[in-house]
Amino acid sequence: MFTEKITPRFSDTDALGHINNTMVPIWFEGARNPIFKLFQPDLSPENWPLILAKIDVEFHKQMYYQDDMQLKTYIGHLGNSSFTVYQEVWQKGQKCASGNAVMVHFDYSSQKSAKIPDPIKAELSKHIHIRE
Repeated sequence: MFTEKITPRFSDTDALGHINNTMVPIWFEGARNPIFKLFQPDLSPENWPLILAKIDVEFHKQMYYQDDMQLKTYIGHLGNSSFTVYQEVWQKGQKCASGNAVMVHFDYSSQKSAKIPDPIKAELSKHIHIRE
């Protein structure tokens, strides 16, 4: 599991004083950086080897401006050329949102998916989410 602390900004809120629902996918993308670094250590967009195939977010509780958020990032599923990143947002000890991002290891020159290299697959497997 990878973890990251986010301090919400005032601009992250909506008119009702909650964290705007559009912020969670943005936070999730940023929290995927440790996974991106396994494929592209310097995060350079040149020769970027991944594409995002699908995302979903489920909201469990309201989130507010004044308290920090903890983002937890796991691997939910690991295939030959794709994997699912499972993520959660926690605030004040409660899971407030969760979501999945399906990522595909991609060869842009051939415009086809590519096998995830074994060393990267081994590292990803260390972060498999065990469902409770």
